[in-house]
Amino acid sequence: MFTFISGFTDSTTGSLLLLLGAIVLLAAIFEDATTIIVGVLAADDIIPIPVALLFLYIGIFIGDATLYALGWLARSHPRLARYLDHDFTTPVRLWLESRYALKIFSGHFVPGLRTTTYAASGFFRRPLPVFIPMAILGGLVLEAALFSVSYWFGNATSGWVSHARWGIAAAFLIGLFFVGRHNLLAYRSQKVPGDAPGQNGL
Repeated sequence: MFTFISGFTDSTTGSLLLLLGAIVLLAAIFEDATTIIVGVLAADDIIPIPVALLFLYIGIFIGDATLYALGWLARSHPRLARYLDHDFTTPVRLWLESRYALKIFSGHFVPGLRTTTYAASGFFRRPLPVFIPMAILGGLVLEAALFSVSYWFGNATSGWVSHARWGIAAAFLIGLFFVGRHNLLAYRSQKVPGDAPGQNGL
């Protein structure tokens, strides 16, 4: 991903448009990693800060909406629709219904939780008037924080060899992944005891 985005960093109009398109696409899929990379690029004056933030937020919202839409469409499939009231999905539905707005907001903060929570929101047809503003707010808060940190990092390491800068950024992302994975596993282990007798949870 580092190489892919960095390949569009010359000053021509065509390359800038390709860079913006790449930011939107990658932010929709890998929001945290893309935000960190773009923050460093903005620190190097490769892309203006307002433009970087705008296209990051566009990509993040597209990703959120896509996850919800995929869940919504999956519900219409006959083989998947039978899980609407199935014992297998009941713990997820009950968990999602409890403090729903908070769960959507926090979905951006735990890697892996965003995908499952937002897709499940579409599958169980949770209300869009709650989903949209909370998803936007969660994305804005987290990505603004990550962008600020990565922009500061880019300025602080402007004189470093590029491989060293991207190596540190990659190490940070790997650490973030394992922290998120630990949190997600901890959540799952806490949820299992509360399931109904005879169920194994998710």
